[in-house]
Amino acid sequence: VAGENFDQSPIRRTFKSKVLAHYPQNIEWNPFDQDAVNMLCMPKGLSFRTQADNRDPQLHSFIITREDGSRTYGFVLTFYEEVMSKQICTAMQTLYQMHNAEQYSSVCASSSCSMDSLASSIDEGDATSLAKLQRYNSYDISRDTLYVSKCICLITPLPFMQACKKFLIQLYKAVTSQQPPPLPLESYIHNILYEVPLPPPGRSLKFYGVYEPIICQRPGLNELPLSDYPLREVFELLGLENLVQVFTCVLLEMQILLYSQ
Repeated sequence: VAGENFDQSPIRRTFKSKVLAHYPQNIEWNPFDQDAVNMLCMPKGLSFRTQADNRDPQLHSFIITREDGSRTYGFVLTFYEEVMSKQICTAMQTLYQMHNAEQYSSVCASSSCSMDSLASSIDEGDATSLAKLQRYNSYDISRDTLYVSKCICLITPLPFMQACKKFLIQLYKAVTSQQPPPLPLESYIHNILYEVPLPPPGRSLKFYGVYEPIICQRPGLNELPLSDYPLREVFELLGLENLVQVFTCVLLEMQILLYSQ
């Protein structure tokens, strides 16, 4: 388990993640930092879900800035896949049994360990109802389906967010589709890593993903730097007044700290 969150139910806890594979193994201008990429891909750690939870894929990005000021950009698609290991499912059920036993003992202790007072506290809705606890903190290996988070990440020298997002979504669809894609998955990964060049400054580039073509555009030398992040999301997240305040702080060269979950 990553962090001290044992008071939470096992499904709500986070666990240590690790890089399962990366390709290519290493390149001279961008050595692979396994610890950094692992932390940035899953900043909250590995998480589990059941069929009752929301499991929609989510995309986020990160920047790795090195000592010389050079930057590389990461784009991550996080999704959930079914846990096929019976050992992991059994371990999750054991965690739930231990957690519920602790919850039961704490409720019992708070009611002087008297069954009569325990029943009255539950009937009156005092503290947390044991029945509600057991319904919420339940995982039945014979009834529930366990899912675990997984990431696919693309690391690039320039922040082509929309192009990377479209490629990762297409790759995810190919992985989860019952119909296999036209070519093996490895060929699409090899293509984007070795055969798709960076567009020259001031030019656009069209290349093919798994299912649909993808277009990316690079600003010219006399244009503003590449900013491929949608402004609409900034307005939705911050709101108009907050965005104007942040922009004002930028113009006044003030230090800005954005804090979020």
